[in-house]
Amino acid sequence: MQVTTHTITVSTTKPIEVIDITAEVTAALASTGLNRGQITVISRHTTAFININEKEERLLEDMETFLKRLVPKDGNYLHNLNPIDGRHNAHSHLLGLFMNSSESIPFSEGTMLLGRWQSIFFVELDGPRKERTVLLQISGI
Repeated sequence: MQVTTHTITVSTTKPIEVIDITAEVTAALASTGLNRGQITVISRHTTAFININEKEERLLEDMETFLKRLVPKDGNYLHNLNPIDGRHNAHSHLLGLFMNSSESIPFSEGTMLLGRWQSIFFVELDGPRKERTVLLQISGI
């Protein structure tokens, strides 16, 4: 069995943004030459997450609207009284309670075994950010 790691860099432009990273993950997998195994996709941030869902423009807009409504940015949050990095981002951390920092996806014949409508998304909750990183750990034969 072989284990490799890759990093994907993502730039975000909005406070809350859902970005399809499926093509980048697919390319990283193809570069390994592995036939079957598992790929783990992990966000290396506490205010950005990984999600598998359907890529449809209006649905992506609905997701962003839903997240903004679920935990409003202007809430009265204790974390914002003395933020570590100067960002009033308690809402971003709270939204993260409902999300996954990683997803594991099996692959066979060099192809991820995602469903017909599934794509892999990087979900930014505290943007915009110049650089975010997603780590891929690919294990297989």
